[in-house]
Amino acid sequence: MAKIKKPSDEMSFLDHLEDLRWHLIRATLAVVIAGTAAFLAKGFIFDVLLFGPTNADFFTYDILCRLSTAVGLEGGFCFEKMPFTIQSRTMGGQFSAHVWTSITAGFIISFPYVIYEFWRFISPGMYANERNTARGFIFISSLLFFLGVLFGYYLVTPLSINFLGKYQVSDVVLNEFDIGSYISLVRSSVLACGLIFELPIIIYFLTKIGLVTPEFLRKYRKFALVIVLILSAIITPPDILSQIIVAIPVLVLYELSIVIAKIVTKKEEKKLRTQK
Repeated sequence: MAKIKKPSDEMSFLDHLEDLRWHLIRATLAVVIAGTAAFLAKGFIFDVLLFGPTNADFFTYDILCRLSTAVGLEGGFCFEKMPFTIQSRTMGGQFSAHVWTSITAGFIISFPYVIYEFWRFISPGMYANERNTARGFIFISSLLFFLGVLFGYYLVTPLSINFLGKYQVSDVVLNEFDIGSYISLVRSSVLACGLIFELPIIIYFLTKIGLVTPEFLRKYRKFALVIVLILSAIITPPDILSQIIVAIPVLVLYELSIVIAKIVTKKEEKKLRTQK
């Protein structure tokens, strides 16, 4: 006989843990199912997506090559072939890369459902008007995440591969990268950008619980700028142009977060006035 879920205010601590466990199980199953589909689509995942940025005709390189040529700069993005090879130096290297790449792809594909399960867990503890206000949470958070993933894949990843793939301390040293190292660079670039683009959502909830205010965000804007530049330096190659390209959208997200915090604060103040 199925258990009837009790209202949030009647659930004990153990009931909450049991509820959380089932949400985590369902989210994990979604990742596994999507990851299995990605595992079976090996040719598309690796040849088209993962190794796409190693080709000279990749979308980003083509655009940047045309832009650099148009402004009269020597095209650092205009080339015929990447001067490096990707290899596997361990017996299980390729299989391990296949499995972990499939898990990462499964998480990205199933992200909306993972967020949905998270929302189902926290929403019973919210008031009805709060649930109505945040009804678009799943769509907006998923949209921001996928925008971040695309930004990481089409901009951060090509910039990193172009810089690190061509970089040499000496002609004696050849660039022969292990498949695990290459996939790690792509994975970290894509996931880092996807999570960074969730900043407005994070600020929204921090404002709702009173930990962040618009005044606080404005006051520490200069510190935020420094943090953004540090994050840009971490997830991009160490050249100024790449860091600026990555920093600009993150700063835009920060300014958008200030606007969101201001809107949330006004609504909370209005609600308090009506309750008095």
